Amino acid sequence: MTKTYIMNGLVEKMQSPDQDFRYMGLNDLLLEIKQDTNSFLGDEATENKVLRQVLALVEDKISEVKNQAVKCLGQLIKIIRESQMEYVVDKLIDFSAGKDEELRDISGLALKTITSELPPEGKIAQKACEKLTPKLLGQLQNSDTPPETIIETLSILSILISRFPGYLVNLEVQPIQVLTPMLSHPRPAVRKRAITTLAQFLPYSQPQQFTELLNTYVFPGLTPSASLDKQRTVVQLVAAVARHSPHQIAPSLSEITPSILKDSQRDDEELRESCLQALEALVLRCPSEITPFLSSIIQVGNQYIKYDPNYAGGGDDEDEEMADEDDEDDEELGDEYEDDEDTSYKIRRSATKLLAAVIATRPELLTTIYKEVSPVLISRFGDREETVRLEVWATYGVLLTQTGVYGGSPQSSAEYTVGGKRKREEGMEVEETPYSLLQSQVPSLAKALLNQIKSPKTPPPTLEAGFSLLHKLLNVLPGSLANQSAQIIANAKSVLSASSRSSSASLQVTCMSFLALFFAKHPPAVYAPQLDSITPFLLQALGEKHPRIASEAFRNFCALLNAMQPVKGGQWVDRVYEEAVRRLSNHDTDADVRACAEDCIGDLWISATDVMKTKDRKEWEYICRTTGRTDGAVKVVTQVATKVEIDDAWVNGSVEWVTTLLRKSGRIGKIETFNCLGSLLRRYSQVPADLPANLIPTLKTYITPADILLLAAALDILSLLLELSPKATFPEVEREVLSDVYGIAYSPLLSGAPFQSVLDFFAALVEADMQIATHVVPNLVTAVERAPKNEASLPNVAKCVGQVVKSQRAVAAGTIAEFARHLKAASKARTSQVVLSLLVMGEVGRFIDMSPQQDIFNQAIDRFTAEQEEIRTAAAFAAGNIAVGNLHHFLPSIVKMVEHDQEKRLLSLYALKEIVTHCSHGQLETVAEMIWKPLFENSENQEETTRNVAAACLGKLTTTQPARYLPQLQNRITDPNPATRATVLSAIRYTFAESPSSFDELLGSVIMDFLSLLSDSDLTVRRLALSALNAAARSKPHLIRDHLPTILPSLYKETRVNPDLIRTVQMGPWQHKVDDGLEARKTAYETLYTLLDTCLSKLDLHEFLGHVAAGLADDSDEVKVICHMMLFRLAQVAPTATAQRLDDLTPPLEKSMKGPTVTKDTVKQDLERAAELQRSTIRAVAALSKISQPGASPKFDAFVAATQKSAEWGVEFRELVGA
Repeated sequence: MTKTYIMNGLVEKMQSPDQDFRYMGLNDLLLEIKQDTNSFLGDEATENKVLRQVLALVEDKISEVKNQAVKCLGQLIKIIRESQMEYVVDKLIDFSAGKDEELRDISGLALKTITSELPPEGKIAQKACEKLTPKLLGQLQNSDTPPETIIETLSILSILISRFPGYLVNLEVQPIQVLTPMLSHPRPAVRKRAITTLAQFLPYSQPQQFTELLNTYVFPGLTPSASLDKQRTVVQLVAAVARHSPHQIAPSLSEITPSILKDSQRDDEELRESCLQALEALVLRCPSEITPFLSSIIQVGNQYIKYDPNYAGGGDDEDEEMADEDDEDDEELGDEYEDDEDTSYKIRRSATKLLAAVIATRPELLTTIYKEVSPVLISRFGDREETVRLEVWATYGVLLTQTGVYGGSPQSSAEYTVGGKRKREEGMEVEETPYSLLQSQVPSLAKALLNQIKSPKTPPPTLEAGFSLLHKLLNVLPGSLANQSAQIIANAKSVLSASSRSSSASLQVTCMSFLALFFAKHPPAVYAPQLDSITPFLLQALGEKHPRIASEAFRNFCALLNAMQPVKGGQWVDRVYEEAVRRLSNHDTDADVRACAEDCIGDLWISATDVMKTKDRKEWEYICRTTGRTDGAVKVVTQVATKVEIDDAWVNGSVEWVTTLLRKSGRIGKIETFNCLGSLLRRYSQVPADLPANLIPTLKTYITPADILLLAAALDILSLLLELSPKATFPEVEREVLSDVYGIAYSPLLSGAPFQSVLDFFAALVEADMQIATHVVPNLVTAVERAPKNEASLPNVAKCVGQVVKSQRAVAAGTIAEFARHLKAASKARTSQVVLSLLVMGEVGRFIDMSPQQDIFNQAIDRFTAEQEEIRTAAAFAAGNIAVGNLHHFLPSIVKMVEHDQEKRLLSLYALKEIVTHCSHGQLETVAEMIWKPLFENSENQEETTRNVAAACLGKLTTTQPARYLPQLQNRITDPNPATRATVLSAIRYTFAESPSSFDELLGSVIMDFLSLLSDSDLTVRRLALSALNAAARSKPHLIRDHLPTILPSLYKETRVNPDLIRTVQMGPWQHKVDDGLEARKTAYETLYTLLDTCLSKLDLHEFLGHVAAGLADDSDEVKVICHMMLFRLAQVAPTATAQRLDDLTPPLEKSMKGPTVTKDTVKQDLERAAELQRSTIRAVAALSKISQPGASPKFDAFVAATQKSAEWGVEFRELVGA
């Protein structure tokens, strides 16, 4: 069938007198377009015919048909021609201006649908905006337009400005001039809609238009002489503008805020509510400018959270009973007073939200908030309106969260144990911190909250919120509810005693989750008297079918067992054991319940060992299975093996099970399995003689560099076996795995902890058999000589040889003689043999005095002038480490070369660095004076490598005698030579890594002198000062925390791009821009990231966020990635403050997601780098999407929606969000 035939058939259906046919005709058209858009396109005459018929059905008398016609228009607008689009818009505008109310409504809906469905790409949207906007504005200017149509028109304009702001800028009629008169419309609904639309248009208006609006409408509308209606409108407008374009209204807040605060005192409930909402928006969106008014805002919040003119109760003490009295009051009042008439709760709710905004965004005011706001919030815990009550609790939850993040560290929990009431006089002596103030308020808080959740009438959502708040309190202040134990258990009992039908599962889970925390955070003496009354209900919950309830019940018993350890017996212990075994033996048990039952068995063995030893151990058959998830079982077996004295029979069975797991393919959970095996082996009273022979073939499969971590774990087990059962293990190791270990010992892939496992293996091997050492060294050398050059690490082999000699000193002389052969002048050894010999001499010389072999030291020094760089480096390593073995004999000659031999100076400094690195503090103290001066003389060298080596040594020496050397470093801060200042900073940075607390006391008094170089004139010095600050922030945050107000301006300055440091370099026919300030800028951003982790409470988050936003637009991808990491962290620690900036952050994030423009010059590395940046962006966006409030950030919401639909990144994004 042709398209025309199909379309004509549909038109025929749509013209049918039968409403069902008309509906089905539209429905079929909709399906045809969705399946294939080309089915509609083709013959223009047919298209017009169909379109006219759809528009005709918008006027249909049957509402289902009309609605279906609107849906069709929503799809057609994406594909029709420009002329047809104009026709549709004209027709709908005519309908919306007509007299027929139904037709006006449906045409308004149709216009909303087509503006929402317009495709963002292509010209059709631009044309639609150009055609539609002037007509919509014309409708608003027409005095005959009905109010309902005006509201619809304003809604359509809102959709257009939020979706296509770029197409609505250059209009003949300025929208602001048309929308402003709407604020004076007699209908409140019109005014409310006009406020929102006007606020959406203002960010795209000219600055003078906004200034005019302020002067002619906003300021006059806030004066006391203005009418109530106008004041309400203006205050609501201020709130809307603050939400949509805070940067516009922020400069005028010094005039606007006092007026709003005054207006809030007028006797009009709607105006008060609007004022509170406006203040909330200003607190959230204009943080810097609102700061001077915060104390007044807190006062207003405190005033109106208590506003309840219709409640005739007494003072605050009676507020707790409000909710209970509420029902009785209403019955007494009868017809005289309807609760529906009381809108005062809206004011209390808005005041609560205002206080929540202050709490969530002002961590620096925590102490003030605890003094002024917390008591007021506690007094309103019993508000008679449930929505307000829940809002108050949620606000207190925010306060507790902020305390946990920014409040410093809590005092010792010993203060909060049973009977831990402190005298008031003693309490006054305690420094007022958020924690101490919270602690003093816990009794009143707990009393108010527990009174609210004890009533049988309390609805489940309220109970759940109450238990959640108690949970938060215990997380922030462990042990603080000791004195409320009886009431807490009674309340929990009443919740758990209700059947799961009448009490929601969610409530039971929340209640038990809190109980488990309560048991874990208090000593058993606190709740022991009530335990018998609550355990029957917890035991009953163990048998519940609902998996979350059963899981929480097991967690409760785990918490009890851990807290009451050791448990000598009790009926509930047997019941818990039986239920856990029943769950584990059942194959249908939910995975989470099974994991909790496994944990519970582990805790029973650890805490009630005597009881469990009387059982038949059937549980281990069910726990130690080899199919399904085994990670929980491995964890339990590890804990029991580590903490319980248990017989070898159990250990044998467990080792067999673990060995089976290790034979399975796949990597997941293998590290934990190896750890478990290690714990089991240590638990043996005597390792069975046949165990090594059975186990080693399994371990052999892991002796490969394919997976370094598993290789290290397998070697650790071999070392342990060699230690525990040397006679049985050594022959097996020698026969099965030793040759494999030789083959991986030289691998350059091994370093750090995994390589330490190789060294430990060789140590255990030579200690297990004295004769093997003489064979190990030549075999290691043979293996490395056979290996391809690029796959062999000579330093690794040298370390292995050094370890063998250290563990078996008897082979030292032979080893030294063997390797010394290659160092003789007459030797014709290959370069690799010379390098290896030098490295071995260094490794061995560190712990063996080689002064009798002076010639070896001299041969190493002679190699300082060798042609090959690798020989020179190895010679410096050898000389330095040989000197460590006998400092007073060898050090003077190295120092002499540093002072007088220009050619060997750099390598002599490397030798000194080896000495300083490997000597103990005691050794260094005796020679520090000898090397301090020559090191400093070399610090003035302009060559950065020399300077860095000298600085590392100076830093280590400073920590040996800080009182002596720290002042000398300090004196050089003002040295006119930038190289010296740079060395001082590098040296001080090295001191942060490993220095005692006594050093901190000296450093604390002078650290700001060193960091003053952040504003040095030399770029390199500034970069090193930033590096030093970063190191201090990571290792010694307590030394800089109080100085941050002084430090941050200089740090923030370094995050800005300095155009003076950008130069153009000619590279053949191309010009390339080089930014000399990039390294310093990257270091500055890295420092900000560190401060976010270690000095969060001292940062002004609003200013901080501004610099992060600037970094997102930086030209450097590395800076962007650091900023993405900061956004990820900020979304966790400062969600409210970060959520206010989402729309500002969206444009640079969108730009990063676009990827590179592919040209003929684009190379693979460019694409890989761009993909990495996109991946980093997506992680940040996923974290931010979790804190975004729906509708608060339209640009960000649109960006997230587009990312979710993206073909390239959609799947990864949804995984990160967890959707």
